[in-house]
Amino acid sequence: MLLATLLERVFIRKDNGQGIKLTDPEPKWSVEAVMTFYANTYPFLTTAKVSAPKIKDDNIEYQFESVMGTKG
Repeated sequence: MLLATLLERVFIRKDNGQGIKLTDPEPKWSVEAVMTFYANTYPFLTTAKVSAPKIKDDNIEYQFESVMGTKG
Protein backbone atom coordinates (compact mmCIF):
# COMPACT_ATOMS: atom_id res chain seq x y z
CA MET A 1 0.00 0.00 0.00
CA LEU A 2 1.26 3.48 -0.87
CA LEU A 3 1.09 6.25 1.64
CA ALA A 4 1.01 9.85 0.45
CA THR A 5 2.27 12.59 2.75
CA LEU A 6 1.77 16.28 2.15
CA LEU A 7 5.09 18.06 2.63
CA GLU A 8 5.20 21.48 4.25
CA ARG A 9 6.66 24.37 2.25
CA VAL A 10 9.54 26.38 3.72
CA PHE A 11 10.91 29.55 2.19
CA ILE A 12 14.53 30.62 2.67
CA ARG A 13 15.42 34.28 2.30
CA LYS A 14 18.98 34.50 0.96
CA ASP A 15 20.60 37.90 1.30
CA ASN A 16 24.30 38.69 1.76
CA GLY A 17 25.09 35.01 2.27
CA GLN A 18 22.63 34.67 5.15
CA GLY A 19 19.65 32.32 5.07
CA ILE A 20 16.53 33.04 7.11
CA LYS A 21 13.69 30.52 7.24
CA LEU A 22 10.24 31.94 6.51
CA THR A 23 7.07 29.99 7.23
CA ASP A 24 4.32 29.43 4.71
CA PRO A 25 1.60 32.04 5.38
CA GLU A 26 -1.02 30.15 3.32
CA PRO A 27 -0.42 26.70 1.78
CA LYS A 28 -2.95 27.39 -1.01
CA TRP A 29 -1.00 30.42 -2.30
CA SER A 30 1.41 30.18 -5.20
CA VAL A 31 5.11 30.70 -4.55
CA GLU A 32 4.91 34.10 -6.25
CA ALA A 33 2.02 35.13 -3.96
CA VAL A 34 4.09 34.18 -0.90
CA MET A 35 7.01 36.22 -2.23
CA THR A 36 4.70 39.22 -2.71
CA PHE A 37 3.36 38.76 0.83
CA TYR A 38 6.87 38.84 2.33
CA ALA A 39 7.98 41.72 0.07
CA ASN A 40 6.31 44.13 2.52
CA THR A 41 8.80 43.02 5.18
CA TYR A 42 11.79 42.28 2.93
CA PRO A 43 11.79 44.84 0.07
CA PHE A 44 14.55 43.06 -1.89
CA LEU A 45 11.98 40.34 -2.69
CA THR A 46 10.34 42.65 -5.24
CA THR A 47 13.25 41.90 -7.59
CA ALA A 48 14.23 38.44 -6.27
CA LYS A 49 14.02 35.14 -8.09
CA VAL A 50 12.84 31.79 -6.76
CA SER A 51 15.08 28.74 -7.01
CA ALA A 52 13.75 25.32 -7.98
CA PRO A 53 12.20 23.50 -5.02
CA LYS A 54 14.30 21.00 -3.08
CA ILE A 55 13.08 18.35 -0.68
CA LYS A 56 14.99 18.66 2.58
CA ASP A 57 14.10 17.36 6.07
CA ASP A 58 10.55 16.37 5.00
CA ASN A 59 9.90 19.90 3.69
CA ILE A 60 9.76 21.45 0.25
CA GLU A 61 12.33 24.24 0.37
CA TYR A 62 12.23 27.30 -1.90
CA GLN A 63 14.98 29.92 -1.85
CA PHE A 64 14.37 33.59 -2.58
CA GLU A 65 17.61 34.96 -4.02
CA SER A 66 18.44 38.55 -4.80
CA VAL A 67 19.20 39.28 -8.45
CA MET A 68 20.55 42.76 -7.81
CA GLY A 69 24.25 43.02 -8.57
CA THR A 70 26.83 45.43 -7.33
CA LYS A 71 27.90 48.42 -9.33
CA GLY A 72 31.47 48.71 -10.39
